Amino acid sequence: MVEPGQLLARSVLADQVKDRLLEGILSGRYGPDSRIVETQVARELGTSQAPVREALRGLEALGVVEITPFRGARVRRSTKAELLEGYDVRAALEALGARMAVPRLTEDDLVELTAAVEEMQACARAGDGHGVAEADARFHALIVDASGNATLARVWRGLQPISRTYVTLAAPGGDPQWSADLHPPILAALRRRNVGEVVAALIDHFEEVRTNLAERLPDPADEEPPSAAIPVDGPAAMAASASAIERTR
Repeated sequence: MVEPGQLLARSVLADQVKDRLLEGILSGRYGPDSRIVETQVARELGTSQAPVREALRGLEALGVVEITPFRGARVRRSTKAELLEGYDVRAALEALGARMAVPRLTEDDLVELTAAVEEMQACARAGDGHGVAEADARFHALIVDASGNATLARVWRGLQPISRTYVTLAAPGGDPQWSADLHPPILAALRRRNVGEVVAALIDHFEEVRTNLAERLPDPADEEPPSAAIPVDGPAAMAASASAIERTR
């Protein structure tokens, strides 16, 4: 029987593996159609196959990896439209969540929301884009969870909010400080417990993110293939990631 602590450790490790693979895909080290071999990645990162498999499923939900039965996983290059449409869906889901959440907000909820915004600012000052993405996703998750609607929360998490935010920050021209600065207006509206203001602030937030990303993100169809892409199943591509994951254990 698997203990709860083991499940948590595997989930955290899967998130780390997903982050490393996503970083490589976004940087162009892993070119389109490159195969991702579970056994190879697990061996090079010093993990079992379970967290690698879980990481690949998360990347598949994001749309940057395609998994085919009996053929494994390969990198696919998402179109700009695919990456942007997730923000339209998130805006609708979070607006719905906010309408239910605001009347239920407690002082403890506001303390946690404030802490998430402060962490975003601290990470931005340190130039830690991934830290900003994690605090950003936690801030929005707090709003969704406060709605008390488990179905909404489950659908929202299926959109891979941390990874999508990381994509936004990792794309050319990404600015962690700009991203962190988008959240104080939402927090201010939440503190006033004004449903209309919170919904408007969230919609404005996602529209600004979507517009900014659309301007910065080239359409893959118009891009030249990376000139020095490293195959995903090659050992050189994962060497730095293995040591980074080892340091976080």
